[in-house]
This record gives sequence, structure tokens and C-alpha cells, in this order.
Amino acid sequence: MKQPNEQHRNFFHDVYEVVRLIPPGRVSTYGAIAGYLGSRQGARTVGWAMQAAHALSGPEYVPCHRVINRLGLLTGKQFFGAPTAMQDALEAEGVRVVDDQVQDFPRLFWDPSTELQP
Repeated sequence: MKQPNEQHRNFFHDVYEVVRLIPPGRVSTYGAIAGYLGSRQGARTVGWAMQAAHALSGPEYVPCHRVINRLGLLTGKQFFGAPTAMQDALEAEGVRVVDDQVQDFPRLFWDPSTELQP
């Protein structure tokens, strides 16, 4: 993976702050997080941030398993070390996953643009 420049590092930090607010048992999307942060075309960069976050632990931990694609698919699962680790983490929070897709996605979707209104 390329080393992120300073601008990306700052964006990554903002992404991590939003992802840490996603409640257990809920999911958000790369695009929803990017949109909330003012980067409508930044979904891919949110994905890079999630990939980089796997190295964080302790108080810096980011619950990356709660970020999925706009169709409810576990597109980032290959970065979790074990093939079912992302699904296992979601299921431990009560999220049902079938064939790498979150079930009842519309009900579980956490949109920071509406959830984090001032």
C-alpha cells in the first residue's frame, strides 16, 4: 500500500473518528462516511483508511467491521486476517450476514449525516 500523504492522514483521522461512533450492531458505508466528511467522491479513500486502520489497537482501535459497501456487502473482508473475521465480528454484535451480505441492511444502516446532526 502506498504511504498516505499528510492530507490523506488528516482525512484518515476524521474517518476513524466517525467510524468509532457507529454503534455496535449497526453498519455504515464508505460513501456515507465520505459524504459526511464533505468528500462525496471519497468512498475509495475511506476504504484505504479502513485498510490502514487494521494496524491500530488499544484506545486507537477502529471498528472497521462496521463499514461495508452501499449494497450491504462485506467488500473489505480480505483485510481482516481470517476469511470470516469481519462476518464473525458483525455477528457477535447481532448483525446477520448471509453470503457476505448484511441482512436487513436498510434497518441497520447508520448514516452519519442524519445520526450526527448538531
